[in-house]
Amino acid sequence: MPLSGAEAAAFTVLEMLDSGAPSHRFPALLEERRLAGAPPEELAALERATRLGLSIRAQTEAQQQREAHLSALFDAGFDLAVPQDMGTLLKVILRRGRVLLSTDMAWIGLLDEEGCPVIRASDGHTTDRNIGLRLPQGTGLGSATTRSENPSPFWTPDYLPDERIHHSPDVDGVVKAERLRAILAVPLYRGARPVGTLYLGDRTVRHFTTEEVALTCTFADLVSVALEQVRVLEHNAALIEELRGRTEGYEAGMRGARDISEIHQRLVQLVLDEGDLDALAREAGRELAAAVRILGASGAVLASAGEMPEKPGRDTVVPAGPATRAGQRLTALDDGCWAVPLAGGGTQLGTLVLRRPERSWSEQDRRVLRLVTEMMSLQLLLENSRGAAAEGRIRESLLGEMLLGIRRPPRELRQEARRLGIDLGGEHILVVARPEGDARGRLAAWASSYAHRMGGLNSAHQGSAVLLLPGGDAGRAARAVLDELAPLLGHPVTVGAAGPVSDPSAVRHALQEALRCLDAMTALGATGRAASLRELGFVGVLLADNHDVDGFIDATIGPVLDYDRQRFTDLLHTLEIYFEAGGSPTNAAKRLHVHANTVARRLERIGELLGPAWQEPERALEVQLALRVLRVRDGLGSPRPESPPPGSAPAGPPRLHQDGPGAPQQAGTSSAGHSS
Repeated sequence: MPLSGAEAAAFTVLEMLDSGAPSHRFPALLEERRLAGAPPEELAALERATRLGLSIRAQTEAQQQREAHLSALFDAGFDLAVPQDMGTLLKVILRRGRVLLSTDMAWIGLLDEEGCPVIRASDGHTTDRNIGLRLPQGTGLGSATTRSENPSPFWTPDYLPDERIHHSPDVDGVVKAERLRAILAVPLYRGARPVGTLYLGDRTVRHFTTEEVALTCTFADLVSVALEQVRVLEHNAALIEELRGRTEGYEAGMRGARDISEIHQRLVQLVLDEGDLDALAREAGRELAAAVRILGASGAVLASAGEMPEKPGRDTVVPAGPATRAGQRLTALDDGCWAVPLAGGGTQLGTLVLRRPERSWSEQDRRVLRLVTEMMSLQLLLENSRGAAAEGRIRESLLGEMLLGIRRPPRELRQEARRLGIDLGGEHILVVARPEGDARGRLAAWASSYAHRMGGLNSAHQGSAVLLLPGGDAGRAARAVLDELAPLLGHPVTVGAAGPVSDPSAVRHALQEALRCLDAMTALGATGRAASLRELGFVGVLLADNHDVDGFIDATIGPVLDYDRQRFTDLLHTLEIYFEAGGSPTNAAKRLHVHANTVARRLERIGELLGPAWQEPERALEVQLALRVLRVRDGLGSPRPESPPPGSAPAGPPRLHQDGPGAPQQAGTSSAGHSS
């Protein structure tokens, strides 16, 4: 049955739909029929069929596009679900994002620890200005997505002229360099907390559709899940690696502890069995993979193992302080050598020198080194104690005899001392060290070691250490003993000294004098200090056996006496009158019949000679005592040699009174009560 014109038009449109004719062919067919003079009812039917065909075509294309998007989204989800590292994941995200919306470029910004977005990866870029870009807070599309309480995607058809965006010179520079126009930004979340932003951009003006934005948001949700999954995996991997490292460390520590224990047993057995420094040196060389040399306290070579340079360093002997333990300090020397002090009880025993190719020391090496040095120090202590025990007993016995006054021929005493390297005919100082606490064991050990090192003798007396040391300055010897002994004992030590003596028979009297010095220091509240009777001033003069009056006068006012003798002045008489006048320069001037300024100048000169503290109460008392002792001695007919009596004119040319070198007074001016 023949078709009508309207029916034929409808079938024509259906055939075009079935053949997949392009959309512009439908309105072209309508125009052709109109030009061909088709009747109006046919044209109306054809126009309606064309409109329906185009609608069917649009729905079909939209459905196909949705299916393509869903397929691409499914493929993206599959790729994102595969476990991978963060760098690879970001590349997959950006590649899939570009395919999803067919954009020219994609990039992703993640928040750093300070909450600032940083571009971590980019795809489709033509410059290197994007990756690593730190986006300023509150600028760009990323800030626009999180500006409101309910963050949402944000897009612009043309970025640079869009006034809704807070522009930044850095971001705008990248956009210009990449020639980007349309940009879509979608936030990424971990739970309720933002972690970054996904960006998709085109280099042409583009209006993103609602379906495209919604599709990108769904993709962003998958991206957020994938990012969190990788973060968790990386965190767990870091924990596993940390646990593995700890486990390996514990295992290495256990192996190291077993090795250290075995080495310790071997070293102890060497000391117990052989007691040989050479065997210890060989074992240390094997354990530390080094050449070894053991030096004594004097620097002499005691044992060696392996090849060492002739001079392993400028300062081969490393000194040990009072608190130094064996192996506590490692010092680098020249020629790849190292030096470690060997010490025990705060005493220098020697030095261990090692030469090893490795310049670094592991913790295991340091543990082995500490064991080696401890065993070597123990061996040196044993050897020193065996040699020093007999000598120490002889030293103590010899000094004990002299302290007790046992009568032995002096020649015999000197011969016995000479065998110990001590010359009793020379000057010696008797030092007594009295600790405030109970430290007899440590005090005796130290005294024996100190006497041996100083070339003297030692003994004990009522809990105190007694030392007979070579020297002529009692005060200096006492201070040296205090400086070394007090830090070792850890509590106050009072030290008194007497001497010098050069006769064994005088040692007992020196002991009594040193004990009186100690008692005087205790009575004066000077415990924990060191001194001799000479340094106690007039108290020492009263307590001394020989009553060294001349020494007391010289130590107190000797500079004034020497000045008067050398310059023909009489400052001594001015000093006497000054004290008699109650310390008043004005009253002293009246008694001397001179001007007060003259007395003031003379007192200044006396201050230069005696020191600025000569008028302090304690010092002034000693000066006055020295003046009175001088007057008494001169009154008894024992004038000071080479010193004119105060107030009398010396032999020779007339005396010029001076207040300073080269400053004679005017003629007729009276000084010290005498005519000039």
